[in-house]
Amino acid sequence: MKISKTSNSRIQTTDFTNLKFGTVFSDHMLICKYSDGKWGSSEILPYGPIPVNPGMQVLHYGQAIFEGMKAFKNEDDKVLLFRKEENFKRFNKSSIRLSIPEIPEDIFMNGLDNLISLDSDWCKNKEGYSLYIRPFVFASGECIKASSSEEFTFIIITSPTTTYYAGEVNVVIEEEYTRSTLGGVGFAKAAGNYAASFYPTKQANLKGFTQLIWTDAKEHKYIEESGTMNIWFRIGDKLITPSLSDSILGGITRDSIVSLAESNGIEVQQRRILITEIVEAYNKGTLKEAFGTGTAVTVNPIKSITFRENKMELENQEDSFALKLKTELQGIQKGSIVDTYNWTSIVS
Repeated sequence: MKISKTSNSRIQTTDFTNLKFGTVFSDHMLICKYSDGKWGSSEILPYGPIPVNPGMQVLHYGQAIFEGMKAFKNEDDKVLLFRKEENFKRFNKSSIRLSIPEIPEDIFMNGLDNLISLDSDWCKNKEGYSLYIRPFVFASGECIKASSSEEFTFIIITSPTTTYYAGEVNVVIEEEYTRSTLGGVGFAKAAGNYAASFYPTKQANLKGFTQLIWTDAKEHKYIEESGTMNIWFRIGDKLITPSLSDSILGGITRDSIVSLAESNGIEVQQRRILITEIVEAYNKGTLKEAFGTGTAVTVNPIKSITFRENKMELENQEDSFALKLKTELQGIQKGSIVDTYNWTSIVS
């Protein structure tokens, strides 16, 4: 692998006390290109602009997917990656659905380790800090025929980060617009999934809501996700989350929370959830908590859920499942709690 180090690091001029999520980038990036039916050699070079031609197919047809990962620094100043194997599997699962050639494991894993090792100083050993990692691939062939590209570009960039959402999270249940449909690409990290969500999310923001709760495309009766998060409800002492389908993204944080909850003796139900069930539980006083999970947010409590004219405000719980599971998950991610699941790996 060719590695070209930057001669002008930006780390000394970066204000780590004022990081706006996803807007500050580390010094280097990895690039690998696919053409003539095969992936070429990877290269690490200084972060910067890439050539884009007007006929590039991703600009016309949105043939692109991505992943979201995080690295953490432990007390020994070593960088830990969290569940990278699962991200790799999901990356290729998304690629297959978007007619993108799968990335070989050695290109993904070796590139990841070399890049993170090179920019390890951007991963701070401070409370609340992590290094967000964005692998992505897009159609880079030049052709405006509506067809799959024959050339692709794979890139990994990284971004130092702290909190995704600042302040309370208040959500509204969406009954008009749809995030994804059965038979579609909702289970994949397809770029277009997110682009299609921006308009309805913006409308909700204008009304004072942080995010939406997406419902099923057919009847808008069943809860699916919340914004870019998988969603959870605590009814009594049970945790309930929508069962996975091809319209719901299988979150790696979601899967981790299932394991942690069950290990703590918490009953977890993965099934279809009617909106009316949540409203009834709230009215009965048995809806104790709601929270979202995802790579960027980890575990994020939801303060209120609005359904039509009904605003359901949730009180803080002394025995909060969300807080307990978040503390344990982050402890494993940062190496302060023994990782009995073998989820973390040290970057060499």
